[in-house]
Amino acid sequence: MAKQAAAVVLASGAGTRVGAGVNKVYLPLAGRRVVSWSLAAFARVEGIEPLVLVARPEDGDLVQWVLDREIDGAQVEVVYGGQTRQESELQALRHLAERIDRGLVDTVLIHDGARPLVSPMLIAGVLHEAREHGGAIPALPAENIVAVAADGASLREVPEVPMVLAQTPQAFRAGPLLAAYEEAARQGFDGTDTSSVMERFSTLPVRWLRGEQENFKVTYARDLVVAERVLASAGYRR
Repeated sequence: MAKQAAAVVLASGAGTRVGAGVNKVYLPLAGRRVVSWSLAAFARVEGIEPLVLVARPEDGDLVQWVLDREIDGAQVEVVYGGQTRQESELQALRHLAERIDRGLVDTVLIHDGARPLVSPMLIAGVLHEAREHGGAIPALPAENIVAVAADGASLREVPEVPMVLAQTPQAFRAGPLLAAYEEAARQGFDGTDTSSVMERFSTLPVRWLRGEQENFKVTYARDLVVAERVLASAGYRR
């Protein structure tokens, strides 16, 4: 049996900054829910199966709506998340653990469901780099960066090394990824994203490839307006 990559789409946050009374990933965007766009993008990439949606128990009705009406036949496995992003990621990895241990899933991609405009091309590129090198993240070069001193009243020099703004999906070989998250749980470590956990608890090399400007995170209500315009300019075919 050919090895498969698993994709995990995180939708278990509250997303309160968007100012809505509902989890932001279930807000409407161009005729479908925000998270549906991400799920559809992963479903179009060959070799990704299973597709795991990490949700909150209180969003069960919204999850079912999306799966029944907006996924176009893709098989999605639903896992309930934890109190933090990292706990939710760990729940998804434990859900996949048997298949990882059996060698059926060799790579896992973890994506923020609030980034609805990720393209299948970027997903495929991240997957390819992770399989070649062990880990991969998409990112954009960081420009006009300044560092603030601990007192908050002065600036510090920024190290003269390339700096990037990380995006998702972030992908890693499945076995080391699961082991790193289990070790992070034992030590009570809570990272900022997937790559920060892997940096701390794994020796896998991590490649970065250029991300996409459109692959931004919906955080505020205005971001939905921008996303709608991007989709309109692409003829709603992303």
